[in-house]
Amino acid sequence: MSGASGDESGLATGTGSGPVSERAQRLLKALVEAYIRDGQPVGSRTLTRESGLNLSSATVRNTMADLEELGLVASPHTSAGRIPTERGYRFFVDTLLKWKPVEGEAQHELSRRLAENADDPKALVASASQLLSTLTRLAGLVTVPRATHASITQIEFMSLSDNRVLAILVMNGREVQNRVLQLGRSYTPEELRRAANFLTEQCAGRELADVRRRLLAELSETRHSMNQLMQDAITLAQQMVGDPGAGTESGDVVIAGETNLMGLAELSNVAKLRSLFEAFNEKRDILHLLDQSLGADRVQIFIGQESGYRILDDCTLISAPYTVDNEVVGVLGVIGPTRMAYERVIPIVDLTARLVGAALNSSR
Repeated sequence: MSGASGDESGLATGTGSGPVSERAQRLLKALVEAYIRDGQPVGSRTLTRESGLNLSSATVRNTMADLEELGLVASPHTSAGRIPTERGYRFFVDTLLKWKPVEGEAQHELSRRLAENADDPKALVASASQLLSTLTRLAGLVTVPRATHASITQIEFMSLSDNRVLAILVMNGREVQNRVLQLGRSYTPEELRRAANFLTEQCAGRELADVRRRLLAELSETRHSMNQLMQDAITLAQQMVGDPGAGTESGDVVIAGETNLMGLAELSNVAKLRSLFEAFNEKRDILHLLDQSLGADRVQIFIGQESGYRILDDCTLISAPYTVDNEVVGVLGVIGPTRMAYERVIPIVDLTARLVGAALNSSR
């Protein structure tokens, strides 16, 4: 488990020699857990009871003052109690939190629900996003899996208006991908049929990357000696696979449960919610943030300003990559307020990522 850039607290975690003593850590842990549970500033009496430490109120207050000086807690103007800061949450997650994997009936049920859509990646992504939202009561996000080892089964072309052609690629015998091509002239249905048959014959069984590297280069070198059929096919093929991103669906994310955030006090500001929903609709920044998790081993956590996006300053993103054949093909996670039940949400995200990968692998 890692943060946006690891543990940046710079605070020693020793039992006595560092700035955060064992006693201070226990009090901080009790404070964060109480605040996550109740949403109210936590006072000395509650901290004494929750931490299990036999301390005077004066000792607790002094320790809280030390933690506040370190930037781990803050004291709202309206209360004598304290609340955790972003830095406090980061220290809690990286140092104090001990979460347990989801096991037993809950794991079996989640596995069963995801396995139902194993043969349809799009349905699997939608199901995973909805399950994340339902289980965490936050907003669930899942990127559409990238086509890594997708081989071409069949190619078809359909004429559209204004010199446009719809390219239809059947990948791995079952996945259909479409792309609209803008061409320099119109093509008759017969020309498109012949070009599609030619390309299917040349490309069947090859991956798009291989087609891009080899087929186009080889045929382009001998273009001067080609007949019209081959020239038409090359023109269409260059449009179809010339872009390294063509034929993949990695540039989308499925989001579910955005309305869950409307009932959370931390995100109740109308203007803040509107901006957050606009970010969900545009997806660009969300996708960029999720892309940062592609290289993570397992769970990655962005707390508040760690995301680098002002609209998420009051939010936490918990994400994890999912893999096919040991290669990362996508990322999933949840977005919610910084005051979230990390101990419960982290293992759900971790398990869901592993189960989505397992479901995709089982369908290959």
